[in-house]
Amino acid sequence: MRRRTLGTLSALALTGLLAACGGGDTGTASSSGSAGSSQEALTFGTEGTYSPFSFHDTKTDALTGYDIEVAQAVGKQLGREVTFSENNFDSLFAGMEAKRYDGIANQISITPERQAKYVFSTPYTVSTGVVVTRADDTSVTSLADVKGKTSAQSLSSNWAQTATDAGAKVEGVEGLAQAVTLLKQGRVDVTINDNLAILDYLKTTGDKSIKIAAETTDSTQQGFVFRKGEEDTAEQVSGALATLKTDGTLATISQKWFGQDVSGPAAG
Repeated sequence: MRRRTLGTLSALALTGLLAACGGGDTGTASSSGSAGSSQEALTFGTEGTYSPFSFHDTKTDALTGYDIEVAQAVGKQLGREVTFSENNFDSLFAGMEAKRYDGIANQISITPERQAKYVFSTPYTVSTGVVVTRADDTSVTSLADVKGKTSAQSLSSNWAQTATDAGAKVEGVEGLAQAVTLLKQGRVDVTINDNLAILDYLKTTGDKSIKIAAETTDSTQQGFVFRKGEEDTAEQVSGALATLKTDGTLATISQKWFGQDVSGPAAG
């Protein structure tokens, strides 16, 4: 499955980052691109409950998010209408295989196991692990510096193992919100998480009391995924992503949602 290491971000304006998925396919659709395009619509399955990537605006109820805007930009570049079909994460791949939609736009990590079964576009997101400290802490400049320190981690996440392997003592927490609270209170020294989760937290809350002090060696890439046999579609989407990377569109969308470019060089 896609990385679910963003933590449980309730309180602190973080409710909904990893909201639980709903039931079956809702069939919700939205579109962009050139009206009256001669090509068929490009359809994507997505959760619609996965902020800030794919969720509903609380004021308008419109489907929005980083992945949604990237998909719409791809459609515009290709001159194809883009529609979305909402489904819970565990059913997204089954829906694609049943040909309810062409592909999936939902921060799907590119792994060898998935590449053996599906076709991926080039990545439009590159995420890394980051070490977070209090803003006034200058003792951490690399992952190696967490050795001997106490790190607040969700025990079920892969970041707990990263902290342990680096020599940190792990303090179990329920999610990122609690980890940040303990960090700011001085009860732990660091926390390690996905940079997308931290950037979203910093962008959403404006919290200046913590900072990203270092990166880990962990890195993942996320792309649009399609059925085998849809190689032509994946190539078209990859070509559009390359153009969007070159002309700065991906960087602009990234800045809107995360405050920095997370599209990575691979998208180009």
